[in-house]
Amino acid sequence: NASSIFWGVLSGIAYFYMAAVWGGYVFVLNMIGVHAVVLFLLGRFSDKVYIAYTMFYLVGTTLAVQIPVVGWTPLKSLEQLGPCAVFVVYQLLALTNIIAKRKGNVKGAKDLFLLRVQVFAVSFFLIAVAIHLLAPTGYFGPFTSRVRGLFVKHTKTGNPLVDSVAEHQPASPQAYYQYLHYLCYVAPVGMAFTVFFYLNDASSFLVCYGLAAFFFANKMVRLVILLGPISSVLSGVAVGRVGSWCVARLVGPSMLYGSDAATSDDATSDDAGGASTKKKKKGEKDDDESELAAAGSTSRKDRISAPFKRAVNRAQTSSEGRAIFSLVSLAIFGAFYIYGMQFHDYCWELSAGLSHPAIIFKATTNDGKTVIVDDYRDAYFWLRDNTPQDARILAWWDYGYQITGIGNRTTIADGNTWNHEHIALLGRILTGPEKDGHRIARHLADYVLIWGGGGGDDLAKAPHLARIANSVYRHMCPGDPTCRGFGFMDRYGTPSKMMSESFLYKLHSNGYKEGVVADPNRFREVYRTKYGKVRIYKILGVSKESKEWVANKKNKICDVEGGWYCRGQYPPALSSILSGKKDFAQLEDFNAEKKDDDYQKAYFDNLNNPEMAKNKAVRAEAKAERKKQKAKEKVGSEASSSSSSSSSSSKPRSENAASSSSSSEPEPEQAQTRTKPTPDQIAEVYNTWEDTDETTLMWRLISNSAVDDIRDWLEADPISAFIRSGDGRGPMWWAYEYKNDAIVKLLRDAGVGYRDIDKFGKTPVDMAW
Repeated sequence: NASSIFWGVLSGIAYFYMAAVWGGYVFVLNMIGVHAVVLFLLGRFSDKVYIAYTMFYLVGTTLAVQIPVVGWTPLKSLEQLGPCAVFVVYQLLALTNIIAKRKGNVKGAKDLFLLRVQVFAVSFFLIAVAIHLLAPTGYFGPFTSRVRGLFVKHTKTGNPLVDSVAEHQPASPQAYYQYLHYLCYVAPVGMAFTVFFYLNDASSFLVCYGLAAFFFANKMVRLVILLGPISSVLSGVAVGRVGSWCVARLVGPSMLYGSDAATSDDATSDDAGGASTKKKKKGEKDDDESELAAAGSTSRKDRISAPFKRAVNRAQTSSEGRAIFSLVSLAIFGAFYIYGMQFHDYCWELSAGLSHPAIIFKATTNDGKTVIVDDYRDAYFWLRDNTPQDARILAWWDYGYQITGIGNRTTIADGNTWNHEHIALLGRILTGPEKDGHRIARHLADYVLIWGGGGGDDLAKAPHLARIANSVYRHMCPGDPTCRGFGFMDRYGTPSKMMSESFLYKLHSNGYKEGVVADPNRFREVYRTKYGKVRIYKILGVSKESKEWVANKKNKICDVEGGWYCRGQYPPALSSILSGKKDFAQLEDFNAEKKDDDYQKAYFDNLNNPEMAKNKAVRAEAKAERKKQKAKEKVGSEASSSSSSSSSSSKPRSENAASSSSSSEPEPEQAQTRTKPTPDQIAEVYNTWEDTDETTLMWRLISNSAVDDIRDWLEADPISAFIRSGDGRGPMWWAYEYKNDAIVKLLRDAGVGYRDIDKFGKTPVDMAW
């Protein structure tokens, strides 16, 4: 009918608007599709429902595909093909109804069911053939990691970019109460009312929406936002129904429902009153039994419930009952007022907190003074006022929207995470060596913005940056998908070798930590905020050629010639860098020719056993360090040999001959094993207390039970068993502290004692208690 067409078209237009402004339109589209399926399963499929859904899908999809970023995804992506399948099923249902009417020999539900089976069987066969032909061409797009994460048992998706976002973790009970408050308790009551008393075509959507929103919010905390509207509606149902009942008890049904309800109620009252005062004759049936018999109902359930209903009816209509119900109603209204005001105040308080800009906050200084920290906005304003309009800012993607919106400058990556490979390149710049990062950055940006100052700054997020980079550029963390080798490796906050050499660490800690200096030939710090939360560097040696190439409109790819949706391309100078990337394959991307199962397996193994992954990373770093040390020693040895041979060449020939003769004889294991250190050498090392890279590395290996690596180290350099840190503790103290008997034995065999004391007067044995 006209009403169905009107609401269907209006819904389609609303769907188009949402697709144009919010990626969450996929949820809305699927929610309406699910509701259409539920209506069919409940036996509520009708011409009215068919017309409304058909108009919604046709109008909405036709308009949505006109949006460049959406394109044909409603007809290709598995995330959106569900509503399309429902649309097809609805057409087939309507077709069977038309055939049934025209044939005229379809009588009863059984005949209609058989007709539907025939129509659906033929249609599904044709659809299966079409899918079989289209699937190998890559026509169908897979589920994204975010969607996949909503249905897997674990909280990780296999995509390090998605896994790095805290909002993608499951919601906690505290989160529900924080954002919904009393609605957590009232909405389920409204759901029960809807399901058991007021279920129809329209209200069934509330049930579908409520269940789906709760399921998804339980999987991902950011989706609690979906619970807001439905919780409000269901709470309104509960409060409205209870409120109307209370009003009816206070003012009477005539005031609330009209005179007909009052007459009916009075009649019921009179009947009940009369029945209670009249004395029944012997063998006369009870009023309820007479009514049941007249209605033809003799079920056991009705016979049992009839006395209860009569008792409730009499209680409501008696003067005492009305007084009690009135008091109950007043008490309920009082509770509504008290809790309603609390809810009102909480909502305004929370809305004010959520509306305030998160980039400005209060903090307490070391001397106890409360200050307003406005570093972030200050940095964005500095960019706006002190950089050219065409300046490009390199920063981690989290702050992209803020740089664009507040600083009014182009950012290399904004808060949109759809381009995994691009963000991985950004991660490679930040977590790779300083020199390598600069070589890439000079072709993409003019300035670098770094969040510092501790807390959730860029360095705290750095391990995630490395994982994302490694997911595309596998040489970043070879054999370690979770990049445990990038980060702080001990309790003293000592960075790993990979982190200490990184672009990000150099710019973040430049001048803050002793010995950390950003290369002045590559970067110049141009601004530092008041409290050091943001640092801005100018990139030196920016490639003008690459900047001009990127800005040239001829090098942009537009969806249509002269269109407004045009994406840029990387400058040719980065082609060698980009050739080393491996496009990230989603776990569920069945269109991918090559699977990445080994990477995914190692990724999940490391996530599930982080200690094992960290131990592996520590051992790898230790081996690399020892290899580097041996290489240095070899170079030094060769240099020494070279100088010896040059000095010997000036000696008489007979001496050279003797030397040559003696050198041909084998020297027993001179190059195989280090000479055992002398007591004086041991005393010198053992009595030197200082924090060095060697003591830090030794502590790491012992704390991670790297017995084999320690054995290799001591064989190559026996005196390392006697090193001690600034607090006077050494390998023996740490071995006892971590109760590692194997390492204790290694150290004792090397000659290390266990009765010496550290600066606190503790022996290694004391550390075991």
